[in-house]
Amino acid sequence: MSLEKIIEEKIQKAINSGEFNNLKGAGKPLNFDEYFNAPADLRAGLTLLKNNDFVPQEVELLREIDELKEKIKTCADERERNALNKTLNEKSLALALMLERSKRKR
Repeated sequence: MSLEKIIEEKIQKAINSGEFNNLKGAGKPLNFDEYFNAPADLRAGLTLLKNNDFVPQEVELLREIDELKEKIKTCADERERNALNKTLNEKSLALALMLERSKRKR
């Protein structure tokens, strides 16, 4: 049996069992602008990271900082608010240090 035939059978089996139902981005047009705007030598790596929902640590810290700010806005307990502010300050400092190190590397 040829490799193409084996692959086709596996794909058909996956289709029949519904493995391709509800895929992320289903029904939306593909946009390759971002892909082709990336340098050719980085495309494969960037695609791998993106497809596995990897985000840089700086981006993750920004998300956490935003979440902390929202929690602080709605927090009624003063002790808890103080703890949240302390955590916010620590994460903000960590982000500032990361960004400063990044600048120096350039």
